[in-house]
Amino acid sequence: MFVLQLALIGLCVAIFPLSYVLVKGDATKFRKLLWVSTFLTLDLVMFGSFTRLTDSGLGCPDWPGCYGTASPFVAHHAIALAYAAMPTGPVSMTKAWIEMIHRYVAMAIGVLIITQLVIVAIRGRLLRISIYWPLSLLILILVQGAFGAWTVTLKLQPIIVTTHLLLGLALLAGLGWFASSQTPQPAQDPAVRAWAPAVWIGLGLLILQIALGGWVSTNYAVLACSDFPMCNGQLIPPMDFAQGFHLWRQLGLTGDGGILSENALVAIHWTHRTFAIVVIAYLLWLSLKLKAFDALRQPARLLMLMSIVQFFTGLSNIVLHWPLLIAVAHNGGAAIMLLALVMLNFRIASHRSRHIVTASRFDNAIGMQ
Repeated sequence: MFVLQLALIGLCVAIFPLSYVLVKGDATKFRKLLWVSTFLTLDLVMFGSFTRLTDSGLGCPDWPGCYGTASPFVAHHAIALAYAAMPTGPVSMTKAWIEMIHRYVAMAIGVLIITQLVIVAIRGRLLRISIYWPLSLLILILVQGAFGAWTVTLKLQPIIVTTHLLLGLALLAGLGWFASSQTPQPAQDPAVRAWAPAVWIGLGLLILQIALGGWVSTNYAVLACSDFPMCNGQLIPPMDFAQGFHLWRQLGLTGDGGILSENALVAIHWTHRTFAIVVIAYLLWLSLKLKAFDALRQPARLLMLMSIVQFFTGLSNIVLHWPLLIAVAHNGGAAIMLLALVMLNFRIASHRSRHIVTASRFDNAIGMQ
């Protein structure tokens, strides 16, 4: 019964973005639906980092509900008992609401993707839009939900939480690409095609750096190095890479079940920090080169700006001892950089000669005007 209640809550949350799309009196409603879904997924990624950084991942220690109910309101008594038994533990009313809001927004995005799937199933063949796009996105968000469940049931196991983050970013990238495919693109300069390998390399480097950042966050290794540019007063401090990057283990423990050492946390932090210099340098160089092309200037400038912001928010996390707002901004900045690289890749891959379905044609065909 409470699962049905959860579904209704997700539907109610989805009504707000759907209403925004439907009340717009223009011919770009389907395109707006895609971009609104992308924006909400970016919000979900950032709120997911907020959930993790406030230690709210186990605010409701079961899934998909909260103590077998659809709302912390209903589970108030169970939450109060858990909090009374362990006031400094992972369960409190605030943390329960943070965790459940995260789940509600995820369900709402699922509703938006189902809406896309229904629309494309009805008119997609006529407009040469493959149903595999929204279907793949629906499968991806279902897998993402499964990892969300395992995040709770496996008690924040780092590899599960990191994979959950990466799947969320994959969903964001997929929605960004789909939305771009339904958005008229600027005229292409044939010379931009030569930059395709460099942009794909940039995307690969960023994904690897995000994975390292997720590993830092899920292992709570942000403050393992307390200074910069040195790490605990040393350029290369003592590190335990074998235990730090042992993937299948419980939070705070080694693969053998012992306590994870400080040297292992330092190895995690130092690797992320050092690789960040390589990634940011490469992306700054890449964005400087790409902004010379009119068709790529906007996403290239966004990539350049966010690369600079990422450097300073990452540095601020160390110097200011991990303030919550800056830590969330650092996670969000990485997601925006990912979107910028996805848009660059799409613009390079697309050509004016190709048949790209514009939003106005799509909306005319399905009667969304």
